[in-house]
Amino acid sequence: MPLQMNRNVFITCAVTGSGSTQDKSPHVPRSPREIADSAIDAAKAGAAIVHCHVRDPETGVPSRRIELYREVTDLIRAADVDVVLNLTAGMGGDIVFGSTEAPLPVNEAGTDMIGAAERMAHIAECLPEICTLDCGTMNFAEADYVMTNTPGMLRAMGSMMTELGVKPEIEAFDTGHLWFAKQLVSEGTLASPALVQLCMGVPWGAPNDLNTLMAMVNAIPSDWAWSAFSLGRDQMPYAAAAVLAGGNVRVGLEDNLFLEKGVLATNAQLVEKSVKIIEGMGAKIMGPEDVRSLLGLTKRAPR
Repeated sequence: MPLQMNRNVFITCAVTGSGSTQDKSPHVPRSPREIADSAIDAAKAGAAIVHCHVRDPETGVPSRRIELYREVTDLIRAADVDVVLNLTAGMGGDIVFGSTEAPLPVNEAGTDMIGAAERMAHIAECLPEICTLDCGTMNFAEADYVMTNTPGMLRAMGSMMTELGVKPEIEAFDTGHLWFAKQLVSEGTLASPALVQLCMGVPWGAPNDLNTLMAMVNAIPSDWAWSAFSLGRDQMPYAAAAVLAGGNVRVGLEDNLFLEKGVLATNAQLVEKSVKIIEGMGAKIMGPEDVRSLLGLTKRAPR
């Protein structure tokens, strides 16, 4: 398939994530106020969408506490800048097995496995415009950790998203995740056209190379919206690659801590740098209202 560059691009800023980055940079936000402020700054810099996790305000470790999500949501919605809110629904599917010779019982300290309704509780409470759906199970770099999303769990969570009127952002870490996403749409679990995030270079999912990126791009139905990202120093090259391949862009501290070698970044700085890349390619940056129109989103007012 020939490349068809996207001329109208939206930027998603992934503000803080759920990785163990809280002590690697002072710019990784922890408290609801810090997360909201960083998201607001990213929106002012040009991000139409902010993708938010929450963390324990004291330790910075990832959290699922509903009251933290509620606070972040309220602060962003009350801000003096418009932005599309995207909350993660990816937590609660973590299994850490025992040793290779004794995998069971699982390591309770690292395992966080809950049901579909509990995984979706903060989404039902906050009603963001978008929430993520990690569309498959995969091995991450850690030796005994598995991100678990069974077909049954994904059907249950996807149905809840559809019933709530929240747009799923399908997180595709590998080609099979796209295959199952199309199955969910064909079944009517998810509405068409869908929204996809291509997650490149995450061990051990889709490898970080352009041949794999284009294989995944070519598997996305032509009427679906999509964006892509990669990690670390490849974040900005993938901003250009995604636009050139016809998609949209994700940047942010969830995926990369540095503005350049040895220089720690803020979320706003990463968005500003991606804006320069996109506009330098001759494309325009979409605002939140245009994104709502494109994706069929419903804006929620402050509570």
